[in-house]
Amino acid sequence: MLGDAFKQPRSKPASAVSVTRREALTSGFCLCCLPGSAAAVPRALTEVGPGIFVRAGLHEEATLANVGGIANIGFIVGRDSVLVTDACGSLADGEWLRGEIRKRTHKPIRHVLITHVHPDHSFGAAAFAGDQPAIIGHHALRVALEARGEFYRKRLAELLGPDRAGSVVYPTEEVKDGMEIDLGGRVLRLIAHGRAHTDCDLSMLDVEIGLLFPADLLFVHRLPSLDGSLRGWLNEIERLKRLGVSRAVPGHGPVVVDFAPAVADLTRYLSVLRDETRKAIATGVSIADAGRTVAETERSRWALFDDYNERNVIAAYKELEWE
Repeated sequence: MLGDAFKQPRSKPASAVSVTRREALTSGFCLCCLPGSAAAVPRALTEVGPGIFVRAGLHEEATLANVGGIANIGFIVGRDSVLVTDACGSLADGEWLRGEIRKRTHKPIRHVLITHVHPDHSFGAAAFAGDQPAIIGHHALRVALEARGEFYRKRLAELLGPDRAGSVVYPTEEVKDGMEIDLGGRVLRLIAHGRAHTDCDLSMLDVEIGLLFPADLLFVHRLPSLDGSLRGWLNEIERLKRLGVSRAVPGHGPVVVDFAPAVADLTRYLSVLRDETRKAIATGVSIADAGRTVAETERSRWALFDDYNERNVIAAYKELEWE
């Protein structure tokens, strides 16, 4: 899927749609950053645990109206400091979150977590520059941002305007295997995953209450997007299941109080994608035809199926044809 990554599309006026679906399929650009509906970004935080606040993202693509606020974001307050997760979808989105934090606490914001490279989870990090936090990322995040970051920035600037889009912010602390962060009486355990949703996925566990933040390793109700390894993602799901948690805040979708059925839905889709793609390859179905037919039984189960499934099939086909 990344063979033509970061190829620049033909220039377009700022008022135009910045990236077409076809360009996204061939460029590696995350479809969650294409313009879509005009619904306003939700401006409400929910306290999902003591000192843990989450703003639910929207099941749509990024628009001028929602300022890229389509992923679940939030913050965790400890005795001594605050951690932000994820780093929001744009500078404007990050500025909104920072304002909401300051309505609730004046404790220092010492950590900003970027769970992976996609812009709906990373482009608000610059909003916290004045706080001088540690920017935490997977050990492969810097390379991913160096390859894609400027492309993402330009596309967001076309959509939102340069003053609201944000800038590429690199991690200052890298997670190679695992890391623990103590906010003061609140320990957060980070896990660096193998290639799965992307090649730079982090998850986080609030040790005290057993609340998991799997980021985009878990999608609920919204079709997952494959930008790493299908087989790897299925492996990393098994790793998450072994944590034995019941509650989780996914990267997209509602907070779940029973992790098992939510992860079972994701596993079912990824398994259907794998099995039907393998069958298509074995029977000589072309990659284009596979994109139109594989996993069609899943259509009614997921939001944004038509926006993401073809891309997922193409990524799966390219991975599995060399098994």
